[in-house]
Amino acid sequence: MRRFFSPRWGKTLKPYLYVSHTLIGLLIFVFGPVAIAFLLSFTKWDLIRAPVWIGWNNYKDILNSTLFWKVIKNTFYFTLVSVSLGIIVSLSLAIMVNQKLRGISFFRLIYFLPVVAPMVAVSLVWKWLYNVNFGLINYFLNLIGIQGPNWLNDTRWAMPAIIVMSIWKMAGYNMIIFLAGLQNIPVELYEAASIDGANRWRQFWCLTIPLLSPTIFFALIILFISSFQVFEQTFVMTGGGPYYTTLTLPLYIYQKSFLWFQIGYGAALSFIFFIIVLIVILIQFGLENKWVFYR
Repeated sequence: MRRFFSPRWGKTLKPYLYVSHTLIGLLIFVFGPVAIAFLLSFTKWDLIRAPVWIGWNNYKDILNSTLFWKVIKNTFYFTLVSVSLGIIVSLSLAIMVNQKLRGISFFRLIYFLPVVAPMVAVSLVWKWLYNVNFGLINYFLNLIGIQGPNWLNDTRWAMPAIIVMSIWKMAGYNMIIFLAGLQNIPVELYEAASIDGANRWRQFWCLTIPLLSPTIFFALIILFISSFQVFEQTFVMTGGGPYYTTLTLPLYIYQKSFLWFQIGYGAALSFIFFIIVLIVILIQFGLENKWVFYR
């Protein structure tokens, strides 16, 4: 007993006592629900009757569902296009605002403003902009003689329309990340490259991109995770339609769990979703050494 309450034990336990409230909170509100959801994924439960253990049937039904594979296709389509175009747009904006000009801070603020706006509010505004009858986008297209499509009700245009809105919403956040990376590159390197005869384009590919690769890698990780979690846009603007062309995995999980009350099925979808995101992130970290250069 004396050994347990010795000063040495006190020094060992003291740090854990300081973080005990955080550890208890994580156990109760994070790890506990995750463990319960994992158990529920092996059951059939409608929130009314008691859960029934069905083993791997939920996972088998998911993998045999054609709608699930369509949802996976939609999710990857949104993620790959929005991430690739988002990186290009954000980097272009960062290069534009990385200038020592009067009033440049104002433009940085303007480009960043959409980030702080709630996603639901932004989705409602863009839903109005995309309206086929009185939306501003089709109005301006009509002024130049182009008949605008029914953006959110056309199977060809619904997902691209949501992607454009999502890129506009998050471009400012990634712009700030790239701007910090650009300002961390020594100016002397560009001066030396100019003396050696490298033009602007050569400097961009041989200096800016390699030295900015750790920042690009970080932005890719953040963008992939957030893009896989796309929910508000599709929920507010299309509800997953038309004909399931904008139904993404998070929205599908929500519908199965809280609209159709298939809690076990929705829990199984959640863990499949977790495995997919984990594999994508691990692949990115596995390829990191091939293109990311740390100074």
